[in-house]
Amino acid sequence: MKNIVLLLMLMIGFTTLAQEKKSKNAKYEVEVNGNCEMCKKRIEKAAFSVAGVKMASWSTDSHQLSIVLNEEKSSIKEVEKAIAKAGHDTKNVKATDTDYDKLHGCCQYERIK
Repeated sequence: MKNIVLLLMLMIGFTTLAQEKKSKNAKYEVEVNGNCEMCKKRIEKAAFSVAGVKMASWSTDSHQLSIVLNEEKSSIKEVEKAIAKAGHDTKNVKATDTDYDKLHGCCQYERIK
């Protein structure tokens, strides 16, 4: 009887170890148009407004937004939509003219149509 219980416990242990745990958090780099520190604050605030965003940092030099996102709560597309709503274009989602026009004069960048 002890042997059966021991064997059963070993099988459960190996089954548990064999299951691979998926990482909830994914890292992304997104190009976001902007010019200055005000843009940086606005872009990062828009990114953090999306559920699941753990980290967001935009570089004024490279125009790259680094994001760590819990994909169980949201998607990168949702983050890009929030950034576009704040007036900044990404490669995949463009801000409306109305949202872009709300940007401060120094924040308005040259848009590619």
